[in-house]
Amino acid sequence: MDRRKLIQYLLLNVFVSASVTGGILFWYDRNVRAVSQSAVMQATPIPNSGAGPASGSELQTDIPVKISSVVGAGVLTSEITVIKFEGDGELDLTSWQLKDENGNTFTFPQITLYPNGAVQVHTSAGTDSVIDLYWGIGEGVWSSGENAKLFDPQGNLRAVYRVP
Repeated sequence: MDRRKLIQYLLLNVFVSASVTGGILFWYDRNVRAVSQSAVMQATPIPNSGAGPASGSELQTDIPVKISSVVGAGVLTSEITVIKFEGDGELDLTSWQLKDENGNTFTFPQITLYPNGAVQVHTSAGTDSVIDLYWGIGEGVWSSGENAKLFDPQGNLRAVYRVP
C-alpha cells in the first residue's frame, strides 16, 4: 500500500473516531449527566440567594417541573433551555420566570404543559410556537457552572439546573 492511501485511511479513521466520540459525549451530556444533575439539584433545597421575588425561599418540589437541560451555553444561535413537566394533569406556565445569575429574566407567555410535555426557550429572537419560545436577547445568557432557576408567578423557586 502506498503512503498516500495510508494517509487517507488514517485521516478517515481520525474523522470517524472524532465524530463518534463527539456524538457519544453530546448524548451523554444531554441525557445522562443533565438528568442526574437535575435530580440531585431538585432533591436538595437551595436558597434563592435573592435572585427571585421571594428572597430566601427554598426549592419547592410539589410541582414536578424541571429544567432538563441547557444546550449550547454561551452561543446565541444554539443556546436552548428545556423545561419539562413530569406530573399529571396540566401545568400553566403563564407568568413563570426563568432567570440566570446575572439578572436576565424570561417571563413565560400563556402556555400550558401536559404530562411529560416540554418547551424549549431559545435565547435568540424568533417566532413563538407551542414547543419553542424565544427570549430575544442579543447575546448568549448561560455560562458553564451557572445556575438556571425557574420561579412560579408567586416567586417560589421551582427548579434549579447547573449549566455544564
